[in-house]
Amino acid sequence: MALDTRPRILLADDHQLVRMGLRQMLIADGGFVVVAETDSGTQLEALVREHDPDVLVLDLQLRDGSALERIPALLAAAPHLAILVLSMHDQRVYAERCIKLGAKGYLMKEEAAALVVDAIRQVVSGGTFTSPSLGAGSPRGGPPIEQLSDRELQVFELTGDGLPTRAVAARLGLSEKTVEAHKANIKKKLGIEHGTELARLAMAWRETGGATPKA
Repeated sequence: MALDTRPRILLADDHQLVRMGLRQMLIADGGFVVVAETDSGTQLEALVREHDPDVLVLDLQLRDGSALERIPALLAAAPHLAILVLSMHDQRVYAERCIKLGAKGYLMKEEAAALVVDAIRQVVSGGTFTSPSLGAGSPRGGPPIEQLSDRELQVFELTGDGLPTRAVAARLGLSEKTVEAHKANIKKKLGIEHGTELARLAMAWRETGGATPKA
């Protein structure tokens, strides 16, 4: 029996319909093998070790939280793994962060149907891939959210999930004082004054899948 040399794909997305659509698309192409799928970030490293995929197609928002900070650990467990981020989140904010953490590509979900197969082929061959709509980059200055540091963005995201300061601190392993300092910096960068407005903008950001909120 001939050895199956097709690239092995692991799908991680919190929406079952998205995973089903991706699986059907890849099966129809015939050039890939989908070895596993999950909606949980906590399962990812174990699945990577168990199935040894060539490519992880990763949504940034999974059932149990953001997957952004999991990228370095996944690559430590499997240095050969090519991670293609497939997300609704604003690519001007997230694409560069993901690539810096070691991902090989970033594709917006709205473009996935036409481009995901090409994107997977690109990253599995050792290349990188970003959405064509990313173009030459962000407009000068970028949207306000883009100006947040990685840690500030984490605080902003968790605030958008409705977590109070104490819970954000526990989730990130920080003191409450440090979280409050991050929130103060976020408010300054976003041009707002009150914590209630910060919470409203953060929740709107999460509800719209990472579209830049309006004050």
